Parts: sequence; C-alpha cells; structure tokens
Amino acid sequence: MLAEDRLNAIVSMVQQAGSVTVPELAEALGVTASTIRRDLQTLDRAHRIAKVHGGATSLERAHVTCDLTIGERSDLHNDDKERICARAAALVEPDSFVYIDSGSTTLKLIEHLPRLEGVTYVTDSVLHAHHLALRGMRTVVLGGELKPETEALVGPDALATLDRYNFNCGFWGSNGIAAEQGLTTPDIEEAQVKRISMRHTAKRFVISDASKFGMVAPVKFADFRDATIITAGEVPAKYRAMDNVITV
Repeated sequence: MLAEDRLNAIVSMVQQAGSVTVPELAEALGVTASTIRRDLQTLDRAHRIAKVHGGATSLERAHVTCDLTIGERSDLHNDDKERICARAAALVEPDSFVYIDSGSTTLKLIEHLPRLEGVTYVTDSVLHAHHLALRGMRTVVLGGELKPETEALVGPDALATLDRYNFNCGFWGSNGIAAEQGLTTPDIEEAQVKRISMRHTAKRFVISDASKFGMVAPVKFADFRDATIITAGEVPAKYRAMDNVITV
C-alpha cells in the first residue's frame, strides 16, 4: 500500500469509528506501530485528524473536549455552514446592535451579512473584527486577554465591556448541544464571555452544524432553550421536532 493510500485509509477509519488506537491501525493496515505514529503526526499537522495519546480521534470529537484552532475547524461541514449562515444573516435588521461570537461558523457568517444602514457589530474575536472591517462594517472589539487557539478575547476586561451593552440580536457557536446538559464549550473563560453576552441580548441564535447535537463539552454556558438553534445536516429526530431548532 502506498503511503498516501495508507493515510487516506487511516482518515477513513477514524471518521467511521470516531477514534482508533495505534495497535488497531497497525493491525488493520499491516504496518508497524512506529509507522502509524508517524502517519498520525502527518495527518494531525494537515488537520485531517486529531492525534491523541495512544491513537487518533476525529476532529469533530476532539472539538468537544478541547478548542481546535480556526484553521482546524474551517473545512469541517462547509456546505452545511454555508446554508446555516445564509439563513442567519437574513435575521439582521437595519439599525441593530449585533453581537458575534468567536468561532469558525460565525466567521463564515460574516461573508453573508447584508449591507444595512445603522448596524454596529460587536465581537470578542480579533479575527472576526478584521473580517468585518474589511467588509466595511462598523465594528467594536471587546477588550481582554487574547486566547491563541480561538483568537477570542476573554477575562475581566471582556466581561466588563459586555456589561455595558444591550444587543438586539447575537450569534454564537457551541461545541456541544444537548437538551439536558444545554449549550457547552471546553473553556471556562470563553463560557463566561458567551454567558454574559447572551444575557445582554434580546434575540439569541446559536449557529451550528448537526454534528454538535448530543455532544457535551465540559462547561455549560446556556440552557438548551435559551437560544434558537439554526442548523443543517443530519439532525437527530429528537431535536428536529423541537420548536427552537431551525433546520435549513
């Protein structure tokens, strides 16, 4: 088997199983454990899988327990994100004060935002602020400490800034979405920013592909029904019937 074929086979096995161990991969592909470890390093650097101790896991599963970089998330579920963001962008009205959370889906949202009179966007993301400004949008950035993985601003300064604002509507991402455990994220400080920004927003929208349903990350930032969830993909039947879930 050629090296490229072996790498593709590893990705396929990880995607099907969710996670696999080095011995499992070595046995299935007929190579040594050291070869598999080198392959996993290559695939991890290419953002095709997430290398973990003793094996590998899919990027979707890794995203629940730790924050991936924007680059690692940007190519996941692209078609679904396009449909979600087109629907979400249409909800922004003229003369609105709008909050945009950090994340790969909310970054995609910026591409779809209409040019409307009197709209101001506030974000906790340096990257998002840059993209908003490039589109000629009036943009406000929170203060605070920059978190490298997600390029989000967190900490007391970010929370103090949010406490002064009241938003007409806002858009958030979520690593996990579950009816019982609510909306969840891996990081405590980012959860605080999400929680406070939601508290100061009249119309709250979580924009997320269907892979996040049923997932639970370590830190809850809102109850399941605290926001309308705009999604796409294979949404579990349990959630499709709920009145705060919009599937596009």
